[in-house]
Amino acid sequence: MARLGADFYVDLLADLEKSGQEIDFYQRSGVFLLKKDESKLEELYELALQRREESPLIGQLDVLNQASADELFPGLQGFDRLLYASGGARVDGHLLVTRLLEASQVKLVKEKVSLTPLASGYQIGEDLFDQVILATGAWLGDILELLGYEVDVRPQKGQLRDYQLSEDLASYPVVMPEGEWDLIPFAGGKLSLGATHENDMGFDLTVDETLLQQMEDAALPHYPALAGAKSSGERVGIRAYTSDFSPFFGEVPGL
Repeated sequence: MARLGADFYVDLLADLEKSGQEIDFYQRSGVFLLKKDESKLEELYELALQRREESPLIGQLDVLNQASADELFPGLQGFDRLLYASGGARVDGHLLVTRLLEASQVKLVKEKVSLTPLASGYQIGEDLFDQVILATGAWLGDILELLGYEVDVRPQKGQLRDYQLSEDLASYPVVMPEGEWDLIPFAGGKLSLGATHENDMGFDLTVDETLLQQMEDAALPHYPALAGAKSSGERVGIRAYTSDFSPFFGEVPGL
């Protein structure tokens, strides 16, 4: 449960609403957490109760049986019990970026550039800046290694598949079992299944139908309705990972 990340969205949503932006990329619909060893659910439940003292956004917590879970996510199978947190939310990342760009009204330059430190400030392309924030994800090394830095950041490829169902899934919770895949329902019958975690593909963005099918095969015992759902597309992206999987931020020494 990424408590600090979830809490951050409260401030972000408030800021965007003040700017007049539509909050259509975010919805709190709850989350189901499944464990292969369901005896560990009680331990997870107790941990969630402790976290809720610091982050009330976690919301209502319950260990549900299949009948109770079916009331919130009809057709979900393959478990006897699961942990439900009502405060879980889903985010449409592409739409989030769109809304942030609209609200910021910044000039967006879509071209590959390099960073040149100057005696006072920095140059990127033809533009000069007093300070620069490097939020380049897995591409951070491409910028800093040219300046003599060793960068502990690597790319990890992720793929997901979108499906279209006849049901409106707006109120359905996100399903997060142990393993690589999650089920993320959206309004209008859209259902996303993902995502892969590929550590040896570099920056490759091609769709791998074999891996997507393996992920679907793993999800089908939990949600057989996928078999009759129409695939509406695939998405591929690159995550940034460090050797110990921890994020980092701060000033670059000597830069």
